Amino acid sequence: MTILDRLTGFANPAAALRRAVQLFDSGRPSEAFPLMAIAARAGIADAEYRVGRCYLEGSGVPPSRVEGTRWLGRAAKRGSADAQALLAALYVSGLATSEADVKRPASQRLFEQDTLGEPDFVAARELATKAAEAGSATGQAVLGYILTRGPGPMRDADAAHRWYERSAAAGCAEGRLGLALSLARQGGLAERDRIADEVRRAADAGLPTAIYLFAIFTEHGLGVAGDLAAAARLYQAAAEQGLPSAQFRLGLAMIEGSLGDLDPVAGEAWMRRAALAGNVEAAYLLGERNVKYRPPDYAEAATWYRRAAEAGHQAAARALGSLYLTGNGVARDEQEGTRWLRTAATSGSQAAQVDMANLALQGIGEADDTTNVAGWFEAAASSGDLIAAFNLGLCFVKGVGVPQDEGQAAQWLRRAAEGVAEAQYMYARILRDGRGVAADARQARAWFAQAADGGILDAQVALAEMLLNGRGGNRSPEAAVQLFERAAAAGHAGAMFALGALHSSGQGLPIDQVAAQKWFSAAAECGHGQAQLMLGRYLAKGLAGERDPLASRLWLERAAAHGIVEADEEFAEATSG
Repeated sequence: MTILDRLTGFANPAAALRRAVQLFDSGRPSEAFPLMAIAARAGIADAEYRVGRCYLEGSGVPPSRVEGTRWLGRAAKRGSADAQALLAALYVSGLATSEADVKRPASQRLFEQDTLGEPDFVAARELATKAAEAGSATGQAVLGYILTRGPGPMRDADAAHRWYERSAAAGCAEGRLGLALSLARQGGLAERDRIADEVRRAADAGLPTAIYLFAIFTEHGLGVAGDLAAAARLYQAAAEQGLPSAQFRLGLAMIEGSLGDLDPVAGEAWMRRAALAGNVEAAYLLGERNVKYRPPDYAEAATWYRRAAEAGHQAAARALGSLYLTGNGVARDEQEGTRWLRTAATSGSQAAQVDMANLALQGIGEADDTTNVAGWFEAAASSGDLIAAFNLGLCFVKGVGVPQDEGQAAQWLRRAAEGVAEAQYMYARILRDGRGVAADARQARAWFAQAADGGILDAQVALAEMLLNGRGGNRSPEAAVQLFERAAAAGHAGAMFALGALHSSGQGLPIDQVAAQKWFSAAAECGHGQAQLMLGRYLAKGLAGERDPLASRLWLERAAAHGIVEADEEFAEATSG
């Protein structure tokens, strides 16, 4: 700023403002600001508004939200609709400072660190109403937002819609976006083209949220022609303007290749920017990606899980708790791990509630945890959640948070059995054994069949046993063998042992000692104690043509370790001989 400018400014504040505007528009904000300040101190409302903007944006002066609020407040009191609209927006977002901050000495206000406060919708509505009624399109858009998203008593969807219409008609991008969202809330599919057009106009004006929404419309063909490449460009435009939701969507698309070229490295970079800007889902997915790396980077995963968990993400809190319990990426800490699992469980994560139940069975956690576990499951089960009903049944079976009660266990497991295969298996066992209810082999067999169809291996073996011995219905050795073979192929050691026994005895299958030994060997390798005993006998006596005393003693010793008395005796006999 020249000496002549300064002298002119002191002599004529209005001229100073005109010169300041010229300098500012020509890209010289540092020279413009002193002249604006002269005009503002002279009480010119437009200058006060411009000075406030300069402080908020850091144009020609160090940024200060406190000073920006103070100057906007002065301009608003003088009737500046632009200042009223902007100050209302600051109050809505919690960015306006308090009167106490504004009244502090300028030296303190200028260099104070800005902090986010609570929205003040009352002050915002008063200012936005004045601006809107004065014809400010921005004020009309802000007022529409307050009437839409403010506290319940303030909300008035019809009035909001009218203000959005007036703002959009004046060409305000925020008004166009608000009108589009208002039309969408009214639920009219007939308005889809108009909604898309209003969003497009707001996007063309450079509004990041509108660009992001129009990208969604373009990706899915909502009111516009679908075009994945164009959608990708729009997401990138919004992402480059710093919109976290767009950064997240762009990053995910690059990682998955869903909108074009696959570029996981660039995608993860965008995901990181989104997470650091506060996108919780991006932080959680970064944690998941680090866990799935080969090898996993648990320390990095813990960092992202913690960021998401602290923002209230259930799955992230559970994942972070698991890392602390296992000591992966963080120092092993049962107390901290339980705390995070409890956080996830309390917020409604059923997976975390199950984890807490398992910890309670191990005696890990606080005294109230077992009671809380049962309470969580009961609340969800009473509202019809079948998984919760199953877990509540298990609580009654094991006495977790409630007294052991087989009758209550049967009741809840029966309810869960309507849709949960594990519950069908557990309820079938209760009916078969008569625990908490009258024994009913026929019903047990029917429930075992349902659970077997649901892929429960233990249910397949239990049903095979009932088909083999005719309990609960007709005998069907052939069907039993098929079930045993299906379960054995899936790795069930009990089914392998059963096939060995059937080949050995000729019950349902031709006697075939070689096949019997093969199945006993397979089950023994899986740790089945009785199979280890039988394999030891076969090898000791050469029942399948192969005699191996050394291997026999080894298998008999392993069987004896299971507490099988016959194995202990036969091992002693083999070693003494």
